[in-house]
Amino acid sequence: MKILKWFFIVFLLLFTSLIAYLTLIFDPNDFKPELVDAVKEKTGRDLVIENDLSWTFFPSIGIELSQISLSNPTGFDAASMLKVNNVVAEVALMPLFSKEVEIAQLNLDGLTVNLETRKDGQTSFDGLDGGASQTKAADTDTKAGGAQLASLDIGGIAITNTTITMTDAIAGTEQVFTMDKLTLGEFSLGKFAPLAYELTAELPDMTLTSQGEGMIKIAPSMQAVELKDLKIESSVIGEGIPNQKLDTQLLAQIQLLLDKKLLEVSLDELAVADIKGSGEVKVAYGSKVPNIHGQLDLGDINLDTFMPADKATEEKSNSPQASSNKEPDLSALKLVNFDLAMTVKSIKAANMLTSNWVMKTKLNNGVLNMSQLTADLYQGKLSASAQLDGRQKIASYSFDKSVKGVQILDLMKDAAEIDLIAGTANFNVKGKGRSLVVDNIKKNLAANGKFEIADGALYGVNIPQMIRDAKAKLSGDLSSSATAEQKTDFTSLTGSFNVVNGVVSNPDLLMASPLIRLAGAGTANIVSEALDYSLTTSVVGSLEGQGGGDRDALHGIEIPFAITGTFSEPKFALDTEALFDAKLKQETDKVKDKVKDSILKKLGGF
Repeated sequence: MKILKWFFIVFLLLFTSLIAYLTLIFDPNDFKPELVDAVKEKTGRDLVIENDLSWTFFPSIGIELSQISLSNPTGFDAASMLKVNNVVAEVALMPLFSKEVEIAQLNLDGLTVNLETRKDGQTSFDGLDGGASQTKAADTDTKAGGAQLASLDIGGIAITNTTITMTDAIAGTEQVFTMDKLTLGEFSLGKFAPLAYELTAELPDMTLTSQGEGMIKIAPSMQAVELKDLKIESSVIGEGIPNQKLDTQLLAQIQLLLDKKLLEVSLDELAVADIKGSGEVKVAYGSKVPNIHGQLDLGDINLDTFMPADKATEEKSNSPQASSNKEPDLSALKLVNFDLAMTVKSIKAANMLTSNWVMKTKLNNGVLNMSQLTADLYQGKLSASAQLDGRQKIASYSFDKSVKGVQILDLMKDAAEIDLIAGTANFNVKGKGRSLVVDNIKKNLAANGKFEIADGALYGVNIPQMIRDAKAKLSGDLSSSATAEQKTDFTSLTGSFNVVNGVVSNPDLLMASPLIRLAGAGTANIVSEALDYSLTTSVVGSLEGQGGGDRDALHGIEIPFAITGTFSEPKFALDTEALFDAKLKQETDKVKDKVKDSILKKLGGF
């Protein structure tokens, strides 16, 4: 018992001596000026530590700092870029005797970060170098009772109760994030350290939760930050989110070069809902407007999964109240410049499937240019280019689009559930317009183009059968016609068109087949979807088709043919009265010719 008693007495004396040494001889405030000067030199900002540094002895030996702030640049709304209520640095004991500080654990509580972007484009990160190369280092000669910092190592960092406020005066927005937890493992400059975080954010229209982990390295110069194997999983919930929830995952390599004001991101793995891909992004943020260069390679995209999940929601989104006649605000197009190249394995939208997308776009000073867009489309090829000018309040646009070798029937069925026409289609159109309001697009669009459809069929009407029925009635057969498929086959269908004031005019429609010819002109109203075509059809051979015998009796007679109705419900009509008149004229002309021939014979062939 005496040994145990003396052991505690000796331990208490040693501990008391240590406390006396640390409090009376080793004053942590000797390092305070050096910390302030080092931050000023490295960042150009003012570090303020309002309260004196003090020792903590329970549960471990450490240095406590409180009421710390780092200033924002002059002229910002928030005076401080960051504030910390309390910092406790747990230190290793033995290095203190050599006047070295080795931090075993750094705990921060009540961190507040204010990140601002002013209207002139200046941000809280600007000038973090503080002109260190132009600022003479402070005199480090030790005064009476002073000490020099020989080294600095951190065994780990834990940050709790963090609030991050991001204010953008250009966009007029403010976002507030809460960092539930941020931990950093054993850390020293120039070496990778493990990093992990958990984040939640309550935004006006959504709730964000995110967690991530990876490795971080800060260069000894403090001018470069590198994140390796950063894995992030996030979820966004809100009424404005497709299906009210969107999950994302990514694995990235990130490098931030503060001296060059350059952010480089390599996306090894990217998943947004069921969309997977990879890519690279570089952001140069040194100028007034950030410049982004990117390459994205995406897999299969099913846009239908982002549509409203239930019919009621869909009907609500399509209701008159949901539509807007207000021009969209495109001012955000001036806030960033980018050059993006993207490939997509396939895209499904409104049940329409395309594949092998290649797209190149560039945004500069509010003008968005899509220089290339190609895709495989229903056994054919889509090619397009377009421009959107968002510099004015009412946007303007132009486009040049062509399709080659497309199976038009499959396309129309999937896109609009219409089986109006079939065949292999070639199509090109150029156009321009102003306003992005749906109704105005239909009215203001000005365009022209050509189309050619080969080896196809017109559904909903059997023109040869209509002519057969009319022919039978001319001969006195009023019985019902034989049942036949409502389809008119053709070898080619061609024409040109132009679009003005919401009306598509087609002045030279021509359809050819082994049985008939169809030609004429007409219009299609984009706004009302009304069709109005006045055509003529004529028989070129036997109405029975190949092997049908001699030339048909109606050969050469032009029969008026009309197409009316709407896009989804077209109506076809053959003018039988005009056919009767034409046939009567044909027979009259035959009789006249016979009489003429008879008279000539009687006159001796004169």
